[in-house]
Amino acid sequence: MSLPPIRRIVTGHDARGRAVVASDGPLQTVVEIQAIPGTVFHEVWSTAGSPARVDNEPDPTVGPLMLPPPKLGTRFRFVDIPPDTQEFLAHGASKMHAAFSETGDADVSTVQGDSPHPLMHRTESIDYGVVIDGEMTLILDEGEVALAPGSVVIQRGTNHAWANRSNRVCRMLFVLVDGTYDSAIATALNLPVETETR
Repeated sequence: MSLPPIRRIVTGHDARGRAVVASDGPLQTVVEIQAIPGTVFHEVWSTAGSPARVDNEPDPTVGPLMLPPPKLGTRFRFVDIPPDTQEFLAHGASKMHAAFSETGDADVSTVQGDSPHPLMHRTESIDYGVVIDGEMTLILDEGEVALAPGSVVIQRGTNHAWANRSNRVCRMLFVLVDGTYDSAIATALNLPVETETR
């Protein structure tokens, strides 16, 4: 069963400063990940700075798909996640470099031989993930949590995967906010400690 398309309404200002509808219609960037058939990214909006520039500029989602948010920015998207298959669970890890390359950042994949799921990955961001339709399981290095519609996950740069153990597609809404690891966490993860402020 495929889920309905996303309708996006974007507002703006006319020359007199009055609020107007700048666009109303389907998303410009909807991408199915070829290495994981059925996984579809619906790019809604992004910002590239903080504070975000309030302007009438063109659609920031047009262009190549990028998983993480821009530096000091945000990314807002829906993702349709198909049910896990036995083939994917058994052999999916070998496709993760290709899969995450399609999202513009192959380096976020953390999958190893003993990983609990082929989609294990980590981004240096705060992510708000909301289950909109269907069921999902959040998998971490230690433990997992079953999620239903209305469940909200606050992902703080942790290693994780999304496992769909149901028999239908799950749609999740994500807002990603660029972040910087605390020095203690960066050290524990064997990552370089950032010394300057962004």
